[in-house]
Amino acid sequence: MIRILIAEDMRLLRETLVASLELEADLEVAAVLADGNAIVATVAAEHIDLAILDIDLPGKDGLTAAAELRRDHPHCRILVLTSLASPGHLKRAIDIGVGGFVLKDSSRRDLLHAVRVVASGGSILDPGLAFTALRGPANPLTDREADVLRGLAAGADPKQIAADLHLSYGTVRNYLAAATTKLQARTRVDAIRIARQAGWL
Repeated sequence: MIRILIAEDMRLLRETLVASLELEADLEVAAVLADGNAIVATVAAEHIDLAILDIDLPGKDGLTAAAELRRDHPHCRILVLTSLASPGHLKRAIDIGVGGFVLKDSSRRDLLHAVRVVASGGSILDPGLAFTALRGPANPLTDREADVLRGLAAGADPKQIAADLHLSYGTVRNYLAAATTKLQARTRVDAIRIARQAGWL
């Protein structure tokens, strides 16, 4: 029996996923979440084998939660289910070690196939997403610049970001300026928007 967690904020899609998976004798939906904040704790508490995560979740986004799962609970396999097929999201998911990445409009058959492949330790990628990744521009941000922008996007000010990342205030300001320039953004808020749309945050 494969124990599954679903984290999806759209209620109708969430309920459809549960209904589809519960029809299968070898699949059990053990936990369902509408945001990303409790994903890691729930995986630990419910002994989850496979986490199906949306990227754009309220609270903690799906890829941030996926990175924490890979670090703290590497036994739990991860399948990303999303309508956001940006090259940046795909690249980040692969770097994290996500096992599968499929679109929300995939057929039930394709979804079930992806669930079983990823749960068994394999990897799967929607063919359309592979072409998207090849067409997309490279991420111009360094890891630190992305970390600083991510902190700003979460509502922290530069001083708090500096404390969280163990950097000086001046270094954080420099990273923010560099990121804004690289993204050809007008403001820091615009930089966050551009990076998010590209999937780089």
